[in-house]
Amino acid sequence: MSRPFALDPLFQSTRVVAGVGPRIAKLLEKVAGEKVADLLWTLPNGMIDRRHAPKIAEARAGEIASMTVKVEQHIPPKSRNLPTRVRCSDDTGVIELVFFHARGNYLEIQLPVGEWRVVSGKIEMYNGTPQMPHPDIITTPDKKDEVLAIEPVYPLTAGLTQKVAGKIIHAALDRVPELPEWHDAALMKRENWPAWDAALHAAHLPETPEVLLPQHPARQRLAYDEILSHQITIGLVRLQQKSRSKGRVLKADETIYQKAFAALPFQLTNAQEKATADIRADLAKEDRMLRLLQGDVGSGKTAVAFLAMAHAVAAGAQAVIMAPTEILARQHEKNISLFAEKAGLKTVTLTGRDKGKTRKAILEEIANGNAHIVIGTHALFQDDVAFKDLGLVIIDEQHRFGVHQRLQLSSKGNLADVLVMTATPIPRTLTLTAYGDMDVSRLDEKPPGRQPIDTRLVSNERINEVIAALPRKIADGERIYWVCPLVEESEKLDLAAAEQRFADLQAHFGDRCGILHGRMKPKDKDEIMAQFAAGDLDIIVSTTVIEVGVDVPEATVMIIEHAERFGLAQLHQLRGRIGRGSGKSVCILLYNPRTSEIAQKRLNVIRDTEDGFLIAEEDLKLRGAGEILGTRQSGLPGFRLANLETQQDLVKMAFDDARLTLEKDPQLTTERGKALRTLLYLFERDTAIKYLQSG
Repeated sequence: MSRPFALDPLFQSTRVVAGVGPRIAKLLEKVAGEKVADLLWTLPNGMIDRRHAPKIAEARAGEIASMTVKVEQHIPPKSRNLPTRVRCSDDTGVIELVFFHARGNYLEIQLPVGEWRVVSGKIEMYNGTPQMPHPDIITTPDKKDEVLAIEPVYPLTAGLTQKVAGKIIHAALDRVPELPEWHDAALMKRENWPAWDAALHAAHLPETPEVLLPQHPARQRLAYDEILSHQITIGLVRLQQKSRSKGRVLKADETIYQKAFAALPFQLTNAQEKATADIRADLAKEDRMLRLLQGDVGSGKTAVAFLAMAHAVAAGAQAVIMAPTEILARQHEKNISLFAEKAGLKTVTLTGRDKGKTRKAILEEIANGNAHIVIGTHALFQDDVAFKDLGLVIIDEQHRFGVHQRLQLSSKGNLADVLVMTATPIPRTLTLTAYGDMDVSRLDEKPPGRQPIDTRLVSNERINEVIAALPRKIADGERIYWVCPLVEESEKLDLAAAEQRFADLQAHFGDRCGILHGRMKPKDKDEIMAQFAAGDLDIIVSTTVIEVGVDVPEATVMIIEHAERFGLAQLHQLRGRIGRGSGKSVCILLYNPRTSEIAQKRLNVIRDTEDGFLIAEEDLKLRGAGEILGTRQSGLPGFRLANLETQQDLVKMAFDDARLTLEKDPQLTTERGKALRTLLYLFERDTAIKYLQSG
């Protein structure tokens, strides 16, 4: 099945639209894209109402007015820096049109003396006389009806005017085909949604300011179309993963599992118990598990991961946990091997650092099944890594790996189940959007004994006081992280900021101060962290590369410079590096007191709560979806019509709609199913289309 013929006009180059030549096409590509559909997905972000047509005497400063006037006189400028003025009148008074840097005879052609013209623009008052600087529109009275309209305002780029963009996008609207309705009639009636083509026309030709709001039925409908196409795609991908091969039933020997459970030196929180029960239930089913474990900083994901692996091993299979860095893999090794040893389970760790005979011995343990639990980094992807019987794959900090890598590792197993973990709390809306193909477990409680962190906002003008207080902390055996900001998207500048601060602190603390940054070799980074953990360093000056999940219980002070430049989620992650021992911890956010109101609100949120999920929801409101996860990192789609911050309710609606639809009609062969196929083509959801074609 190929793309429906009716959609072809939307997938042609913008060059087919009247008024688009090579130069304009390049400008449109910057603003919208290369295709006609891209023009339609570029909705106006404002409007100008030109219907107000007063006489000159009725005109008020600050309003947009469209007026019919007679050209009386051109008044040239008295000096180069002054404007040309064109005096016009009607039967109630006089107005001056003002033009700076008018070229040649342009004004004489546009505004011939003695002729009537319709002019539209913003009214200002100058010495008691109304004036209109640089009218937006100058035309003849026979075209007055065209002027007296509401004009949408589109995003622009240098060289593209509002007039040209509007004209081209409206010409593109003429190419909109009539398509079959893919929504249920009851839903359309309940939400008061127009048909698809009517919604597009309403959004691009707003008749009232309300049409620009995300809550307007036309905008809601278009946003829902886009979100639904994404949710159906995710649903079809999930079906494909499940149907490609049924999973295997991993039924644990309870004696072995309970021995592993008893090896944990602490009691599970309610959230850990629930997540563990959900994972164990998934492992015991025939369907392959694909589950996301979201855990706030310090919520105990490692314990849940260990119990999941213990279940797989107790069912006769091997389990693997993969971390994005050597240092995090070694930390997993330290924690998990402690539990595993008590339970009689053998663990091995494989990273890029393992070479020669050591590596060969580890590979043999994995291949012959002696290694029950395997811990590692990207080194596990290599072809010579073969498991005897891999039943469970756990991927930590999943956003650091591509989906293809996740599949690559799980393919080393015999129908292996997959659990992915993240320490980045994600708002529910974004979880459904980025991870809708997975079941989700949340750890939203901290294990008992975790100390609260005292978070303080301190003006960066008091930085010397902060430095002066550090020797007392060091004398008490405490260790300190000092994080420097990302000055801009430049590793060079980022590094310079950290090196400067390192030099300042080294002058005070000598060789008890170390530095960590992104340009260091992994081996050198690990060495610095190891020295810090061992107590050979008291202070680490770092860029934002301090690893998620690294445990140094003696680290009790976190200082973040220019905290206003960080996102909430990032500040929360950085703060999570401390408070891991029994001592009291303090996080000092050094900030510019002249920062923006939004930045100030962000800092207040981080000061007032340690609830990562609440912080994530606030971050979504204050900054938006793209910035929170970073579209490239998270796999979050770039929506053109939907706004996840203001239309969150549509995501849950679409998620439920897609799930229900695919349960009843997994191949989309019913009448509505066929219409939904058109929707998938419309939004170029290629993955879903390929699945349908293969199925």
